[in-house]
Amino acid sequence: MAQRVPFTGEEKISLRKSLDRHRDAVLWKLEGLNDEQLRSPMTPSGTSLLGLVKHLAAVEYGWFCETFGRDTEPLPFDEDDPEADLRVAPSETTPDVIAFYGRARAAADQVIDQLGVDDLGTAWFGDQVSLRWVLIHMIEETARHAGHMDIVRELIDGATGDHQRG
Repeated sequence: MAQRVPFTGEEKISLRKSLDRHRDAVLWKLEGLNDEQLRSPMTPSGTSLLGLVKHLAAVEYGWFCETFGRDTEPLPFDEDDPEADLRVAPSETTPDVIAFYGRARAAADQVIDQLGVDDLGTAWFGDQVSLRWVLIHMIEETARHAGHMDIVRELIDGATGDHQRG
C-alpha cells in the first residue's frame, strides 16, 4: 500500500512523506519487467522507464546535494546534450541505474534530515533557494515523471496506478 501524507503534522515531515510516496511509485513502475522492457523507448522522444529513473537520480543529487554544498558522484549532465541524463547507455545495467537512484535518494535524505526548511542553498542557475522550495520542486518533478512512467508502463503491459494494489 502506498504511503500516505499525514493529514496534520509538521511541514518537513509532510513534504518528505509526499516525496517518498512518489519515489516509491517510481520504483514500483519497474517491478516485474525485464531489461528490454525497462530500456525500450516508448515515445517518439525516446522516453524509457530506466531513463526516467536515471534522470530522477541525477536531479535528486543536483537539487539536494549540489544546491546545499554536498558532494555527489559524477552526474550525467552535458551542456551540449540536454537529454543525456534521460538516456541509458548499453554499458549501464538496470541494477546500476536503480542503485544510482538509491544512492541519490539516500544522499538527498541526509540533506533533508540535516537542514531546516528555511535553510538556503544556491541553485545551479545562481539564485538562492530554500530547502522548502527544493522539496516542493522535487515533489513536482518526481510526481511528473511518475506520471510519465505510468503511461509508459501502460504501453508496455497495461499496468496502471500509483501503487501496488494489495
